[in-house]
Amino acid sequence: MFEVEVKVRADHDAVRDRLEAVGAESVGSVVQEDTYYDAPHRSFAETDEALRIRRERSPEAEAETARVTYKGPLVDRASKTREEFETGVDDGETMAAILDGLGFDPAATVSKGRDRYTVDGYAVTLDAVDGLGEFVEVETETDEAGVETAREGAYDVLRRLGLDPETQIRTSYLGLLLEEPNAGDN
Repeated sequence: MFEVEVKVRADHDAVRDRLEAVGAESVGSVVQEDTYYDAPHRSFAETDEALRIRRERSPEAEAETARVTYKGPLVDRASKTREEFETGVDDGETMAAILDGLGFDPAATVSKGRDRYTVDGYAVTLDAVDGLGEFVEVETETDEAGVETAREGAYDVLRRLGLDPETQIRTSYLGLLLEEPNAGDN
């Protein structure tokens, strides 16, 4: 499965007004903490891969959920499209202990609040990322044959929200945080 994602910096207040105008459906808010890992056998920074444990809590949830995700290298120059494999885990701490036992070291943590919406089959998230600011992501999943069509659809959703796909950022939040002078503080 391929995740097709387009991300831009944007003021959330203006985007919320546009979301209402285009008939977006709110699907809730969550707080996420993503811990990224370095592999003992290769540098994910060099291979453009990522391995993370995501811990997530919604305001109405009693328990935290956790997922482990592997993201392959970017597959095109026009968006943040990459092959992705993800599955739920019962306990994020246990998964972290397994990775530690295998020699994977925590590299960095990204914390963010996300307001989630759907628009015409696309997930739209308004992300407030600690240390970075406000972003909007438009994404969907597809098979390899559908990547170009999915990317063009994501661009269309951005335009309908008053955002310019040409200003997209292909760097991950982790990459952006590591570029910041005080990245060690995050």
